[in-house]
Amino acid sequence: MINDRHARIGCGMNGLQTSRLKTKVADEVRFLKNWIDKPLTTGAVSPSGKALTRLMASFVSPVDTLPVLELGPGTGVVTQALLARGVAPGRIVSVEYNPQFCSLLAARFPGVSIVEGDAYDLDLAFAATEGCRLSAVVSSLPLFTQPLPKRRALLEGLLARMRPGAPFIQFSYALVPPVPAVSGAYTVDVTPWVLKNVPPARVWVYRGVGGA
Repeated sequence: MINDRHARIGCGMNGLQTSRLKTKVADEVRFLKNWIDKPLTTGAVSPSGKALTRLMASFVSPVDTLPVLELGPGTGVVTQALLARGVAPGRIVSVEYNPQFCSLLAARFPGVSIVEGDAYDLDLAFAATEGCRLSAVVSSLPLFTQPLPKRRALLEGLLARMRPGAPFIQFSYALVPPVPAVSGAYTVDVTPWVLKNVPPARVWVYRGVGGA
């Protein structure tokens, strides 16, 4: 009887692990397919790893009440990290270009506002957050696929809707910042390399300077 009970428990654990593995593999297949089909809008061949997503989420205050704008959530690995951080789902507004990813996100995170559209469309982003100032922006967009003026317009447009010091959080695999800092306007800090991520990545954190 003891051996049978242990066998049943073991099967249950293996079943849970198998389910998680299937979900992870399915997400990676979705990402790879979208990267092949649309490499300029899907910036990686697989979702970011837990070490990277936790680091990104660590810059977001879980106790603030203002909205958190997430750009390019993909399959939701950063969304999940924000929720694990303690950010209330009702605060998160996620803007995703891919309609398949939007359907997946809506099913996985029913309390999060999922908006289908172009994350570079600032009017869309502002409408989605109902004109509120932002507590943080968390971006997984492949910024380096866009020209610098477009990257700068996105960053500066969103920083203008945030309180001074509020973080615009962006990861990348590059050696240089996606947008150079502008003295007197905004600063940028960078974390050490997250070597557990494939490929290794860093997190760049921009903060506005000056009046609200």
